[in-house]
This record gives sequence, C-alpha cells and structure tokens, in this order.
Amino acid sequence: MGWNRVTPLHDDMPIFEGIPGDSYFYFAHSYYVEPRDRQGVAAVTDYGSDFCSVIVSEHIWGTQFHPEKSGPVGLRLLSNFVKWVRA
Repeated sequence: MGWNRVTPLHDDMPIFEGIPGDSYFYFAHSYYVEPRDRQGVAAVTDYGSDFCSVIVSEHIWGTQFHPEKSGPVGLRLLSNFVKWVRA
C-alpha cells in the first residue's frame, strides 16, 4: 500500500505518453495479478520482486494502482486513456 514506482515495459504505450518513466502511483492495497500470459504485461512495479501493475488485452487496460489518487501523473494517465479511447 502507498506510493510506488510503475515502470512501463514499452516506449510506445499511449496511456503513458508524457509521463516520466518510473513515476510514482498510489496503490491502495497489496493484491496483484499473476497473468497466465505475460505478453499482456505493460508495466511492472518492484515490491521485493517485480509484479504486473498494468495489463492490456486488445482494448482493455487494467491498472493495479489508483490513477485517480495518484496526483498529476494519475490525471495525465486518465487523460491519455480518454484520448486513446476517442481515437
């Protein structure tokens, strides 16, 4: 729980446009997903070991953190998501 870095695994992800690499986002719990197919892992967070903190499958994005509680970078991520959906 709390603030932790999120590291995107690819440079071309539209929801991370304009967000510095290794930015801090707010996690409100200690749960995380273990995807069967690691191909969808878009970002990771280190908390003793790396875990999936952003996953994508086709047109579905999921975050393990709370963008709405993550200050300016979270608002930027949400804005990027809306821009991506409209495109």
